[in-house]
Amino acid sequence: MDTAVAAHTLAQGAPMPTPLVSPSVSLSGRTAVVTGANTGIGLVTAIELARAGARVVLACRNREKTESAIATLQQAVPGAEAHFLALDLGSLASVRGAVDALRGGPRVDLLINNAGLAAKGLTKDGFENVFGVNHFGHFALTVGLEEHLVDGGRVVTVASRAHFRAPLSAAGQFDWEALRRPTASVTGFAEYAGSKLANVLFSRRLATRLAPRGIDCYSLHPGVVASDIWRDIPQPFRWLAHRFMLTTEEGARTSLYCATAAEAKGKTGEYWDKCEPRKASRAGRDDAFADELWERSAKLIAAA
Repeated sequence: MDTAVAAHTLAQGAPMPTPLVSPSVSLSGRTAVVTGANTGIGLVTAIELARAGARVVLACRNREKTESAIATLQQAVPGAEAHFLALDLGSLASVRGAVDALRGGPRVDLLINNAGLAAKGLTKDGFENVFGVNHFGHFALTVGLEEHLVDGGRVVTVASRAHFRAPLSAAGQFDWEALRRPTASVTGFAEYAGSKLANVLFSRRLATRLAPRGIDCYSLHPGVVASDIWRDIPQPFRWLAHRFMLTTEEGARTSLYCATAAEAKGKTGEYWDKCEPRKASRAGRDDAFADELWERSAKLIAAA
């Protein structure tokens, strides 16, 4: 089932095999921000959070596509409160603008760092495109919103099992210099895997930072999902990959579990797969590496 069909199915109210959010969960009065929510698992996530009663902010680049997604959401969940927020994770100026806009509204109970890409090139700030969007953009957004997050809330960052295959130096580090050069690999997968390891490490470090406020942080593998993240991968790689991918509903399940399930409360800093905590890669469990990534990210973003 592709994104368009999945969205249509949800809009028509067709029942899912099992609920994506427990019927016992009420998010009434709470605000959820979902990046990349105008398509794929982000749209499914936004719809299901709205179905549970949340006020949902769809943080995306394209206003027209997002307004169409909001129409789909409101058809699926009549009366739902949903808003567009302009956010280009490849532009730190855009991220800062989004942070300022959010700070002017209700505090954020749930932040779902969902957006991602595997497209080659450089960001507007001169970072390698995949790492720049998938890690630096979400890092800047989350840190910018840190004081605007509700105590006891949750931050969910969509990583990937691909983080096990992140290319590292013999010393177990990223090639820090490569983060300032255009994407080098043919498919962008090596850079994607590195960015997903960064997501895992970031979430682990964020969990420690926010623990005194009772804010739980999760990174997760959504499954290999047939979503728009692969739109810039050249053929025939994209066609072959899509043959073995999950639907967007299946892919959103773990994000929604981490965001809403009572059973996940307190299991902060964990890496999740199929709604269960799993052991991340050795590099993904390296606290010194997580600290170094945090410090380097903060300095690079401040200097950009």
